[in-house]
Amino acid sequence: MDTLNLHLRPIASRVYLPEFSHGYGSKIKALSDRIRIAARVRDAQKSRALIVSQVVSVSRLTTSEFHSAVFALSPSVAVFDCDGTLWSGDAGSSFMKWTIETGLVSREATDWIDGRYRGYLKGDVSEIAICGEMVQMYQRLREDEMRRAAKNFFASQIEANIFPEMKQLVDELRARGIDIWAVSSTNNWVIEEGVRRFGIPADRVLCARVQVKDGVVTDTILDVPTDEGKVASLKRAGVTAPDAVFGNSVHDAAMLAIARRAFPVNPTPALVERSAQEGWPIFYPASVRPA
Repeated sequence: MDTLNLHLRPIASRVYLPEFSHGYGSKIKALSDRIRIAARVRDAQKSRALIVSQVVSVSRLTTSEFHSAVFALSPSVAVFDCDGTLWSGDAGSSFMKWTIETGLVSREATDWIDGRYRGYLKGDVSEIAICGEMVQMYQRLREDEMRRAAKNFFASQIEANIFPEMKQLVDELRARGIDIWAVSSTNNWVIEEGVRRFGIPADRVLCARVQVKDGVVTDTILDVPTDEGKVASLKRAGVTAPDAVFGNSVHDAAMLAIARRAFPVNPTPALVERSAQEGWPIFYPASVRPA
């Protein structure tokens, strides 16, 4: 285990982007551009952790230390965030972009989510609101169509980004009979498809979802687990004191805090800062490990 000293400084909290042109094709391109810009902002935030004007010192685990620390707990229950934790990238916003570009989403839905996502990037729409709306945007589509889309999307866009170290860990935990849960603010179709690669069944997945009636997606929100909502979703499922929790962002902090031991994985700058405050050692998979 080594110590990571990070020099942190403020970044702009809002991103202002140009208006759409009038054409529908231009709207799709502009929304895709916004998503790409947001991803670049997140990547920039991760680079050398740009948060506040101070130096943060936090312990960084090697892969062997990380795995050993997990197994030393002899856990009965382990909980994993997904995007950024089990694989790199944000599957939620990427799926939104992909379904727009492939024509799955109607013009009406594209226009609506454009305005909402623009507000989110400016800081005018909350995390919980946008995560719910990124599921509601598929209302009136058939669920079997959504599951086919999620299957194609994950295989072509996300599967290559799975962290081998996390796959190995989950496989070993499953082999030891550990009860494993996946919790995410991304839609259930993508997450259920993704965690199948880890052997996590759908009845152990808690994520953003809407009601499906007669096989058709509605706009009725059933759950959006983010921030304290992740703890609430786990509690409703009967999980109140997990032994190990794994997450990558500040939106996982509340869930990490209820664990017997918290394991920040590939942490965002805000979670690095929180980890330093809490004394949580952090782990970076090799593909995203800072120099």
